[in-house]
Amino acid sequence: MDISLLLKIAGIGVMVTVIVQLLRQNGREELATVAAIAGLILATMLVLSMLASLLETVRRTFSLY
Repeated sequence: MDISLLLKIAGIGVMVTVIVQLLRQNGREELATVAAIAGLILATMLVLSMLASLLETVRRTFSLY
């Protein structure tokens, strides 16, 4: 597993947390929720790409398909 992917996910989490807190302090609850959901989707896409890579490696290792 590549450590840079974990650092990217952690960075997204930190950025989203800061953005959400700033938006909530300014009374923008709706935008804070949208920002949190966008961060969740972005992190999920990174994890899914890592999972696809894992499944491709398993497929090649065991000569499936």
